[in-house]
Amino acid sequence: MTEAERTSLGELASLFLRLGATSFGGPAAHIAMIHDEVVLRRRWLTEERFLDLLAAANLVPGPTSTELAIHVGWERRRLPGLLVAGVCFIVPAMLMTGALGFAYVRFGRLPAAAGLLRGVKPVVVAVVAQAIWTLFPKAARSTVLRVLGAVALACAALGVDELVVLFGTGLAALLASVRGPRAPEAQEGALFGLASAGGLALAAGASPVTLPAIFRVFLEIGAVLFGSGYVLLAFLRARLVEQLHWMTESQLLDAVAVGQVTPGPVFTTATFIGYVLAGTPGALVATAGIFVPAFVFVGLSGPLLPLLRRSRLAGAFLDGVNVASLALMIAVTAQIARASLVDAPAIVLAVASLVLLLRFRVSATWLVLGGATAGLALSALGR
Repeated sequence: MTEAERTSLGELASLFLRLGATSFGGPAAHIAMIHDEVVLRRRWLTEERFLDLLAAANLVPGPTSTELAIHVGWERRRLPGLLVAGVCFIVPAMLMTGALGFAYVRFGRLPAAAGLLRGVKPVVVAVVAQAIWTLFPKAARSTVLRVLGAVALACAALGVDELVVLFGTGLAALLASVRGPRAPEAQEGALFGLASAGGLALAAGASPVTLPAIFRVFLEIGAVLFGSGYVLLAFLRARLVEQLHWMTESQLLDAVAVGQVTPGPVFTTATFIGYVLAGTPGALVATAGIFVPAFVFVGLSGPLLPLLRRSRLAGAFLDGVNVASLALMIAVTAQIARASLVDAPAIVLAVASLVLLLRFRVSATWLVLGGATAGLALSALGR
């Protein structure tokens, strides 16, 4: 029996339910927390394998951190693990955003969340910084990769599109690996094909709010969307506000705020919107629509990764994407740090969290919960 076979579905469910309920801070924080659990604590994956899965998740449309969780499930228990890990990571956030959708429809406003975020964000900075520190030696293991990583970081800081950074760095690493003329290898294009397979056309024009229409709209978005929550906002605004006229600008901003302040995937913004549009059935079909493509893409790409890694050129391309992914994590962490480390309590929380992570190996889950408690307490004290 292999090590993967000894991982029970119950273990996968328990881990990803907990991560889904506590992983505040966006995709970079989610990735760092998954890394802490499956690489450092449980040793289910090597650093190299984790980076390959992260690269694959970055190369297809959909929510990167959710796809990483689904990849981990595939690695441990194949199709059953894929479904269990993905669903368990999504469900806690879906329930929370659905409950907020109920409160929003009933009371017309959102509960205040500033205090919660005040304490969570500094901890998130420390969690992501620790993951970057651990992954850096594996991702940037050669001079060429270190140079490419620095260029990728500079491009990310200048606002270059994330997909351009990922594919551009991967291609540069591939070209740098070529020594003289070689016959082209088929495997290096496999993930490109998977990414383009998600290119569904977005139909324009207003239409009535029905459950099939809600599912179709969110399926289309989930199948083509690369990038951060800000890119999601652009897609949702174009479809729901400008084309379909299902929501107002104010309602959409409230929905995106809910996705940002709840733990788990930001894409559960769809749950909130679905509830506002059509109650509980709308929440369920919107959530299913936006996440189904992620399961499909991982199911297609997961079996190809060993083939890609055995190809010299495809392996070089993945190395480039790995170091670009790390550069994007650094850029996001810098943005979070600038926005959250604005006073002495925040700086103390971040430094203390980093010490606890690096020196005492305290679980990131407990640190996030502690940060949330501290933030609420500081807000209650008016500090």
